[in-house]
Amino acid sequence: MANPIRKLVDNSKKQLKKLNNIADQVESYADEMSALTDAQLQAKTPFFQEKIAAAVAEATDKDKRNKALSKVLDEILPEAFAVAREGAKRVLGLYPFRVQIMGAAVLHGGNLAEMRTGEGKTLTATMAVYLNALSGRGVHVVTVNDYLSARDAEQMGQLYNWLGLTVGVNVGDAPADEKRAAYNADITYSTNFNIGFDYLRDNMVHRADERVMQRGLNFALIDEADSILIDTARTPLIISGPGSGVSQLYARADRFVKTLVRDEDYKIDEEAKTTMMTNEGIHKAEVFFNLDNLYAAGDTALTHHIDQALRANFNYINDKDYVVQDGEVKLIDQSTGRISEGTRLSDGLHQAIEAKEGVEIQEENKSMAQITYQNLFRMYKKLSGMTGTAKTEEEELREIYNMEVITIPTNRPVKRVDYPDLLYPSMRAKYNAVVKLIQELHAKGQPILIGTGSVESSELLSKILMAQNVPHNVLNAKNNAKEAEIIANAGQRGAVTVATNMAGRGTDIKLGPGVSELGGLAVIATERHESRRIDNQLRGRAGRQGDEGFSQFFLSLEDDLMIRFGAERIRLIWERMNLDEEETVIKNRLITRSVESAQKRVEGNNYDTRKNVLQYDDVVREQRELMYRQRDIVIDETKSLDWVLMPMVERTINRVVDAQTKGKKPAEWHLDQIVTFAGNVLVNENDISVAQLKGLDRDGIKALLLNLAKENYRVKQGQLYDPAQMLEFEKVVILRAIDQHWTDHIDALDRLRQGVGLRGYGQLNPLIEYQNEAFDNFNKMIADVEYDATRTFMKAEIRQNLQA
Repeated sequence: MANPIRKLVDNSKKQLKKLNNIADQVESYADEMSALTDAQLQAKTPFFQEKIAAAVAEATDKDKRNKALSKVLDEILPEAFAVAREGAKRVLGLYPFRVQIMGAAVLHGGNLAEMRTGEGKTLTATMAVYLNALSGRGVHVVTVNDYLSARDAEQMGQLYNWLGLTVGVNVGDAPADEKRAAYNADITYSTNFNIGFDYLRDNMVHRADERVMQRGLNFALIDEADSILIDTARTPLIISGPGSGVSQLYARADRFVKTLVRDEDYKIDEEAKTTMMTNEGIHKAEVFFNLDNLYAAGDTALTHHIDQALRANFNYINDKDYVVQDGEVKLIDQSTGRISEGTRLSDGLHQAIEAKEGVEIQEENKSMAQITYQNLFRMYKKLSGMTGTAKTEEEELREIYNMEVITIPTNRPVKRVDYPDLLYPSMRAKYNAVVKLIQELHAKGQPILIGTGSVESSELLSKILMAQNVPHNVLNAKNNAKEAEIIANAGQRGAVTVATNMAGRGTDIKLGPGVSELGGLAVIATERHESRRIDNQLRGRAGRQGDEGFSQFFLSLEDDLMIRFGAERIRLIWERMNLDEEETVIKNRLITRSVESAQKRVEGNNYDTRKNVLQYDDVVREQRELMYRQRDIVIDETKSLDWVLMPMVERTINRVVDAQTKGKKPAEWHLDQIVTFAGNVLVNENDISVAQLKGLDRDGIKALLLNLAKENYRVKQGQLYDPAQMLEFEKVVILRAIDQHWTDHIDALDRLRQGVGLRGYGQLNPLIEYQNEAFDNFNKMIADVEYDATRTFMKAEIRQNLQA
C-alpha cells in the first residue's frame, strides 16, 4: 500500500521543482531587461497586448478564445514577469526575490500561494496581475477592507500606470459612475463585500447603462484569501428591502428571558453555542405569557421570539460578538476582529440583541437578492489567492474552489521561536503571569504585541497594564481608525500593543533600531482562537524576513475553548494532585496538541456550517443564474421583445386551458372560467364568449385565444408608432413581473431554509425537502411571472405621452 505522506511530500517536491524552473526562465531575462531604456521597457506592454489580441482573434468560438488566451499568457509569462520585475525596481525601488517569482507563478496558475508574513505578498502579486491584465478582460485584486484596497492601489498603481495599464479603486459608497470607471480599468482594487453587492445590484437594474460591472468576472486575485474564502463564507450576502414592521414580541420575549435562572430555567450548550429552556423554564413562560401550552400550534411566533431572545442574551456577548456604537448593534467579524459594517443577523436574531441592549429595534427586512461568497467567486474564469496561513484548510479550498494550496519557501530562514503553551487553572492566574512577562520584557525595551480574543479581553488587560504603569496602545474594533498608525510603531523599542485578532493583518510590523539585539518582537497571546489559522497569523507578526522574535500562548481552564473541549478532565487531575492555583502552570507539548485537537473539531464544525450554507445556495444558484440571464436578455434587446413576450402569453394560455379541461370530459369543461380568464387577462370582455369556444377541442381553444392575443398585440403596436417606445414598454412590463415575483420567491426560500431543519425530526432529509419545495416554488413563480406580464401588457391602455 502506498504511503500517503510520501505521496504528499513527492507532490510538493514536484510543484517546487516546476516553480523553480519558471523562476529560472524569468531570471534569465534579468540582464536583457536591465539593459533596456525606460521607453523600451514600457513598449513591452503594447507588444504583449498585440500578441495576445492576435492569438485570440484566430479562435472561432468562445471556448477556443479562452484556451488561446490561456496558452499565450503561459507562453509570455517569463518575459512579462521579467518586465514587471524590472519595472518594480525602477518605479518602486523593490526587486522581487526568487521566492516571490515562484509565488506569482502559483497565482497565475489559479492556485493559492501560502507565503509567510513579511515575505512581500503585495509585490508578489504585481507580476501575476500585470500578466493577466494584458488581456484587457479585467483583473480584480480583492482585499479585506477599503483601507488596504486604497493603499495597495496607490502603491502598486504607480508600477502599473508606468507600464501603461489603468488602475481603479472600487469604494463601497461611491457613485455608480465612479464604480463603473473602476471596473472598466485594467486592474480593479476592491473588497469582497463591494464586489458581491455590486454583482447583486447589477442584476436588479432596468437599463444596460446602469450596470457597473460591464465586463463580467474574469480573474480575481484574493489577498488574505483564507479570511475571505473561508471565514466570511459562513454568511451569505443579502440585499434586503422593507419588511413587515417591528414585532412587539421582541421586547416582551427579552423581558421574560431576563427573569430566568441559569441551570434551573435554561441550560447553555457551550460547544454548540445554543441555549434551551428546561421544563421549569417552559412552565415560567406559560405563566408569564398566560398560556396553557407554550408549544401550541398558534404560538409558533412567540416560541421563535423566545428562542432568539435566549440566544441573544446567553450566546451573544457584548464586546465579543458585537459592540454597541451610536445606538446601534454592530457585529464583530470573529476572524478579523473588525466591525462588519452593514451586516445584520437574520431571522430576527439581530432584533433580539437590540431588545437586549435597549437600543432602537430596527425593522425586519425582506430578502430581495442573495448569494454566497463561494458561488460568487466560483463564477470567475480564474481564481487565485495568497495568505500566510491556509494549509490547515487545504481540503476545503480544493473541494469548494478547486484551488491547490502551495507553500512557498521563505526568502530567509525563520528564526522565530514558538514556545509550548502555558496552561493555568484560572483566568486570574493566567493574567497575572501575562502581566509579569510583559513587565519583564518591557523593562529591557523589547517591543511586545499582545493578542486577545475579544474587545472585552483587550480592555480588561489594558486596565491591568494601566494599574501597573505600563504605557501601551490598544487596537480593537472600537478604535480601528488608528490601526495603521499603531501597527507602524508596534515594532519600535519599548512599544507595547494590546490587540484583538485584527492585529494589523495585511500590514508589516517593522523592527526599530536596536530591537533585533533585544530579541525582536515578542508575540504574547492570552488565549487560543477556535481556528488554528488565526493563531498562526498572530505568531506570524514576529520573525518576518529572518528577524528575531518569539511567540508564547497563555491559556486557562476558564477560556471559552477550554470550557467547550475537555477542561473538566484537566481540572480533575489538577484537584487530585492538590496543586497550588497561583503557582502551578502546565508547560507541555501535550497541552498544545490537545488544544489543537479541539481546534480541529471546531474547524470541522465550521466547515460543515459553510458547506451547509453552500448546499442550500447551490439549489438557488441555478434558479438565480437562469433569472439573471433572462433579465439580461430583456435589458440588452435593441429591437423588439415580441419573441420573448408572445411565448409567455402562449404558455399562460396553455396552463389555464389545461387546468380547466384536463382529466375532464368535454361536457365538464369549465368554459366559463376560460372566458373569464380571457376577458381579465387577454382581451376586452366583449371580445370573447362561451359560444365561441363550444365545439372546439382543447388545441382549438388554445389557438383561438392565442390568435386573439396576437391581434391585441398588433393593435398596441399600431398605437405606439415609435418602435423604441414599444420596446421600452415591453421591457418595463417583463422586468416588473420578474422582479416582483423573484423577490417574493427569494424571501419565501429564505423562510423555508430557516424552518426546514425541523423536518429532520420526522426522519426526512431537510436538504432534499428544501430542493423539492424550491423546485416546485420556482415553477410556480415562473407561471406567476408569465401570467402577470401577459395581463399587464395585454390589458394596458396606451397613451401617446409615454416617457422612457
